[in-house]
Amino acid sequence: MGKSTLLRQWQEAARRTDAVTAAVDENDVHGVQQALVELARQLAEQDGPCKDFDKAIEQLRREQAAQAEPSVEGEASVSSRVVAQAALGAASLVPGAGVVAALANPDTAAQGLDRLRSASRARGRRRGGLGDESGLSRAFVAELDRLCRRRQWVVLFFDTWEQTAQYLDGWLLRLLDEEFGPVPANVIVVLAGRDELAEREWAPLREQVADVPLEVFTATETRSLLTSRGVADPGVVEAVLQLSMGLPLLVELLALARPQSAEDVDAGGDLADVAVERFVQWITDPDKREAVRACALPLQLNEDVFAAAAPPEAGGLWEWLCGQPFVSGRADFRHYHSVVRASMIRQQRARSPQRWTTTHLRLADTHATWRTAVEENVPKAKRWGDPEWRRHRLDETYHRLCAHPAAYLTAALEQIVHASGEDTAVLRQWSETLGQAAHDTADSSLIGWSERFREAVAGDEPMLACLTTVLSHDRLSIAAQVWSYIHRGIHLFFSAQRERDALASFDQAIAMAPDNAYALELRGRVNQSLGRFDQSIADFTTALDLDPARARPLLFRGQTRQAAGRFDEAIADFTAMLNRYPTDKWALAQRGDSHRQAGHYDQAITDLTAALGLDPTNAWALAARGQARREAGHYDQAITDFTAALDLDPTLTWALSYRGLTRREAGHYDQAITDLTAALDLDPANAMALVGRGQAHLEAGHHDQAITDLTAALDLDPTDAMALAQRGDARRQVRRYDQAITDFTTALDLDPTLTGALALRGLAHRQAGHYGQAREDLERAVEADAGHHGYAFEKLMLATMESGIETCTEQWSQLLASPVSTLDGDATRFFGLFRVLLLEPESSVVEATGVFLDGGPNHDAITDLLHYLAELSALGDDLANRARQCRQFIAEHTLG
Repeated sequence: MGKSTLLRQWQEAARRTDAVTAAVDENDVHGVQQALVELARQLAEQDGPCKDFDKAIEQLRREQAAQAEPSVEGEASVSSRVVAQAALGAASLVPGAGVVAALANPDTAAQGLDRLRSASRARGRRRGGLGDESGLSRAFVAELDRLCRRRQWVVLFFDTWEQTAQYLDGWLLRLLDEEFGPVPANVIVVLAGRDELAEREWAPLREQVADVPLEVFTATETRSLLTSRGVADPGVVEAVLQLSMGLPLLVELLALARPQSAEDVDAGGDLADVAVERFVQWITDPDKREAVRACALPLQLNEDVFAAAAPPEAGGLWEWLCGQPFVSGRADFRHYHSVVRASMIRQQRARSPQRWTTTHLRLADTHATWRTAVEENVPKAKRWGDPEWRRHRLDETYHRLCAHPAAYLTAALEQIVHASGEDTAVLRQWSETLGQAAHDTADSSLIGWSERFREAVAGDEPMLACLTTVLSHDRLSIAAQVWSYIHRGIHLFFSAQRERDALASFDQAIAMAPDNAYALELRGRVNQSLGRFDQSIADFTTALDLDPARARPLLFRGQTRQAAGRFDEAIADFTAMLNRYPTDKWALAQRGDSHRQAGHYDQAITDLTAALGLDPTNAWALAARGQARREAGHYDQAITDFTAALDLDPTLTWALSYRGLTRREAGHYDQAITDLTAALDLDPANAMALVGRGQAHLEAGHHDQAITDLTAALDLDPTDAMALAQRGDARRQVRRYDQAITDFTTALDLDPTLTGALALRGLAHRQAGHYGQAREDLERAVEADAGHHGYAFEKLMLATMESGIETCTEQWSQLLASPVSTLDGDATRFFGLFRVLLLEPESSVVEATGVFLDGGPNHDAITDLLHYLAELSALGDDLANRARQCRQFIAEHTLG
């Protein structure tokens, strides 16, 4: 028997022992995903639904659909610049944020967030998240484990390994190496193929492999089979021995024909052709003979295709045909053995070219009719995603190519353009079908094209390579060229992350079809990603002018306006979207995020809560609401939201980082450091987490750790002015004034608009005794922001140190009487205490200090206060005594 026959017998034997089995061959496999789906389907038929696998495949299909037809889906819809601005825009209003938090550069922070998200996605891929084939494989292994707990054996059969190995060999090695999880010991994998396993790749597993070689039949085995089939004449037996050369399929075909003489067997020509032709000739029923020949033309058979292919007189012969030794298959479809089919194809093409053409056209028209019937229930935009529609389109294309290779070549290539818009497995099917048509017609032009596509599909970027190959055809229609450039741009942008190349591809599509709203929408997305906001908005606007019914350009334009800081316009776009689709969760979430960035926290929380009402599992919306609550100062609620988001999606690393930042702002320094350390464990290059942890260490009084973290962040990005200013502040607090001044100066060289760094440098100069330089810096800071009470405080402290309290009393009275917010984390938090210290000598400074400490100031605030008191203690008057009393009280109650 042949390998496929043996495989079927083994499968039947396994099932008799109550094993669960599944089998695939070249008709099921054009990639890992298809193989796993077919294996899982067969396993489920025998032992119930594979629920976890079904969830995984649905998730993967949704993500593949989102990539092929990009839509607003999750955090990837929001530019990093938007989120960075959201996180940092209100930093100066957050308790404990410190003066330097207001120095944050949203563009710089966005780059860090990009790195954070990229690493998060990469980790998801490495862990085998459900969004890729690794995740699907993990789900499949989990199903195997479930089955193996209930059944004695699970046996997986892979036939025609010589063909399917190109898609599955590497994956199977990873599976058996337990990359996707432990494979139960009672799982058996059976491979049937013409070739030996690759020695180098399979060497580590050789001890676990049992080879069962199938040699050609010996003379004794051949005689035995012939005898069992009623062929006993010695001359006939010798003729079969000579012609078949012991090949099992040919022996079986010749035996089934029951030749009566050696002359019936002996004939010149190709061995397989002779054997097949002899078998057909010896079918005595003409209807059966014609059915066998006619059904060789379709690529695959079911009862409907049989009825279309076979002559009318062959009705009722379907079961007979399925019982022939050269017909195999499972589930709904059967197919001829490749050797038998190839022989019959050659003979029919040569003997009657006209009948060949007519029959293929009839079959093509039949599939076209079936395809049209499917189209009645499948919208045009979803047809390429429908397997039944695709199968009929594929078979129709094959038959038309066989009928008229030259005439239908261009149309077939245009089908490949659309196949390139699907996943790689679909593209392989089209490429292989073109190759089959080339083989079956022996058309030199088709053979050349099929070889080019075979090489393209085998490369690292099959989609792009195939589209490049298609575009080299000089007879493509304008529409096909436009779609080629569109699909090329989609793969360059969404898969290869080659934004500039994608932009050029969309430019070419739009140059050929300026009224293609979809191409404009896609170019708008690339422009948005490149930060070309004006061009992006123009693209989306033009797309909406061309097709006002399109919803996505409206949503994307809102996102772009949000990224550009045009929040009112963004809110208007999202509102227009919601007027069309009131329950669109992403439009609600995006409008909420725009409200947040505009400072409309109540509206933001309302929108994001509504979005979560529509989808409570939306981790991004939960994290975004956490941001809104954080910026509104509702830290406990913000932390709850971030925690819930992370429970839903542990890969949402930016939410982990922002929970850490929120805990720092709430004064929970240990928890903040824990979160930010966890974020850094996941991504050591997360500069934002390093800066945040550095600031948490600083506010907790861990100055050395703060300087270490901020230095590490600067190693990653030496141009981060915010990190420089924060490290300068940490160095200032431990009296390393020269190093602090150097950091502030470098930060100001990078960004001269950082007024906070200028004020801090003035403070460092003053505390180091460099009064002249301090005066210059502080005057510039006050001039830049005349309403900033913290800067005015530092300037007035300098005047007091130089001239004494008596000359500054009136100025202190005015400043300390000013209404202030104490949320900046600067000197305004000390105004109540300093009012008593400087202006109310009859009041108890100890009581005022106690009131200040009862407010729970962080270590950073206490450190700064001690610096101020140390300066005032050096004045040598009654104020100095009161300042020393404050210092003593603080030392007794906080430092002891």
